[in-house]
Amino acid sequence: MNKNTVPSPEAPLTRRDFLRTTSTALAGASVLGTLGLERSAFAAENNTLKLAVIGCGGRGAAAAAQALSTEGPVKLVAAADAFNDRLEGAVRGLKQRFGDKVDVPAERQFFGFDGYKQAIGLADVVILATPPGFRPDHFEEAVRLGKHVFMEKPVATDAPGVRRVLAAAEEAKRKNLKVCVGFQRRYQAGYIETVNRLRDGAIGDLLVGRAYWNGQTPWVQRRADLEKKAGRKLTEMEYQMRNWYYFNWICGDHIVEQHIHNLDVINWVFGAYPVRAQGQGGCEVRKGPDYGETFDHHFVEFEYADGRRLFSQCRHIKGCWNSVSEHVTGSAGHANISSFLIQPKGGAEWKFRGDQKDPQQVEHDVLFDAIRNNKPLDDGENGAKATMTAILGRMATYSGQRISWDEAIASNINLMPERLAWDALPKPLPDENGLYKLPVPGVTEVI
Repeated sequence: MNKNTVPSPEAPLTRRDFLRTTSTALAGASVLGTLGLERSAFAAENNTLKLAVIGCGGRGAAAAAQALSTEGPVKLVAAADAFNDRLEGAVRGLKQRFGDKVDVPAERQFFGFDGYKQAIGLADVVILATPPGFRPDHFEEAVRLGKHVFMEKPVATDAPGVRRVLAAAEEAKRKNLKVCVGFQRRYQAGYIETVNRLRDGAIGDLLVGRAYWNGQTPWVQRRADLEKKAGRKLTEMEYQMRNWYYFNWICGDHIVEQHIHNLDVINWVFGAYPVRAQGQGGCEVRKGPDYGETFDHHFVEFEYADGRRLFSQCRHIKGCWNSVSEHVTGSAGHANISSFLIQPKGGAEWKFRGDQKDPQQVEHDVLFDAIRNNKPLDDGENGAKATMTAILGRMATYSGQRISWDEAIASNINLMPERLAWDALPKPLPDENGLYKLPVPGVTEVI
């Protein structure tokens, strides 16, 4: 596939003013607000939205399929991934499913670390679905070029990355770009109705939250298997990127990559972000050279400004009690939010029983409707602050310290490699036995 031969376009596309990809064509909500709907909305003679997907693993391919399933004409015109096998497989599968809605010839398939730049430049809407360590780079570039964005959670793996995303989110608002972040619970009818009732006082004052993602290890790519398949030794960079779930610079640990969903729900219910956290965790069972540097369990107590608490658990250990759920206790009852169940004291139980559409499809329906009809959609700030909530929790468990939000978000510890190239070295490296250094509570510095 083409790695470097197609430059990122500099000239604006010849399309209606509202969706031109330069920043001058997206001058901001104040300008658009002066236009009539028939001029500011995308409805036009040529209203096909051009789509690019950055990150062609399972989530990226699924998100592209959901975008192609929205109302109105959409065409996938570019794709990028670090690895050409994933890229080619995703494009091939999408072409088989969607036919002419997928127009991604070889010259618009970009692999390697910089391919995202060319792909983003060719589109009106971009899907950012790589592992999260790369999200700040990709989001900044999309906003710089004036693109509407769907990006998966989390949106960074360290505090410097979060700060970059917050800044880019502000610029996206200034340009009136639509930004959707993949917290699908916020787009699910049962969650929306349950949270609204709780915030309206269904169980009185909300006092304590509980959040769980206790389950199994999702997957692991063993170095020996990868090298056997490749027929050669992998560079350290290539191995870590293939087995990315176990390296913090690219994943953030499972409290960030996975448990973030549950933490975001409690933030949503409380209408706030925590101000400090303390906790504990470790790696008790999931050990060995192919499990990198992440913990297999975390417990965190998050504190909010008004004194409320969130007690958070996430664990990847076989044979244990499992739960992926969120709960809240109020002064007049309690609720199992994930089951859409509210049980007030002395009152009738309520449970959501309405119809629900796939919330991951709803995310894209809402995004594309917002683009076409100039409706507000701005998930960027919450995406960054939800990510910071999870990173704060990781900082607490890794260090064993009680850490404030302000201390955490000001941290200058940057997990990303100094250079992104196949022959470059990530910061975590194996010892002579192939083992990676694990965080040590009481010793590891995080701020």
